[in-house]
Amino acid sequence: MQPTTTSVIVQELTQAIAGHRLQPGTKLAEQKLADHFGVSRTLVRQALHQLAQNRLVTLEPARGAFVAAPTVEEARQVFAVRRMLEAGMARAFAREATPARIRALREHVAAEKAAVDAQDAAGGVELLGDFHVRMAELMDNEVLAQILRDLISRSSLVTLMYQRAGAAHHSQQEHVEIVRALAARDADKAVRLMEEHLQNVEASLAFDRPPPTHDIAQALAA
Repeated sequence: MQPTTTSVIVQELTQAIAGHRLQPGTKLAEQKLADHFGVSRTLVRQALHQLAQNRLVTLEPARGAFVAAPTVEEARQVFAVRRMLEAGMARAFAREATPARIRALREHVAAEKAAVDAQDAAGGVELLGDFHVRMAELMDNEVLAQILRDLISRSSLVTLMYQRAGAAHHSQQEHVEIVRALAARDADKAVRLMEEHLQNVEASLAFDRPPPTHDIAQALAA
C-alpha cells in the first residue's frame, strides 16, 4: 500500500468538496482528518494550506479550517471568468474537433445523463463540472484544464450553496446541444451555446438561500 501524501489528501478533499459531500462551512478538524487518512497532523496542515491557496478552504485564526463559503460577489466573479475562458475554448475545440474527441465528449454526456436520471446529485454535479475540464483535456491543454479544475471546484461550492432544484437536468441537456455544435464544427454556435449555458447556470442560483452544513466523517466515508 502506498503511503498517503499531501497531494492525495488534497485530491480526496477536493473531490469531496466538488462532489458536494463536503459542504460549505464544514469544519475540517486536523485531528479527525489525520485519523481518517492515517497520517500526521503536519501532512494534514500542509494539505489544508494548499486547499486554502486554491480558495477551497478558509483558514481562520484560533478557529481552524473550514470549507469555503463563497459570497454572492465571488460567485458572480467565478462565472464571469468562466464565460471569458470557456467561450474561447469552445471556439478552439470546434475548429480542432476530431471524431475521437467528439466520441469522448458524447460518452461523458451519456454518463452525466445516467447520473442525473438516477438522481445521483453528487455524481451528477461532479460529472457536469468535469464536462468542461474534459474539453480542455481533449485539446491537450493541461494549463487550461488545471485552471478549469480550480474554477469548477469553486463553482461546485457556489452551486451547492445556491442552486435551485432541477438545474442539473437543464445543464445536462445544454451539454448535449454544445456537443452537437462542436461535432458540426460550428464555432459560432458552440460559443453562443456555451455562453448561454453558463449564464443559465448562474441564473439558476438562488442567492438568498442559507448555506447547508454537513458532517466531515460522512463526507469522506462516501
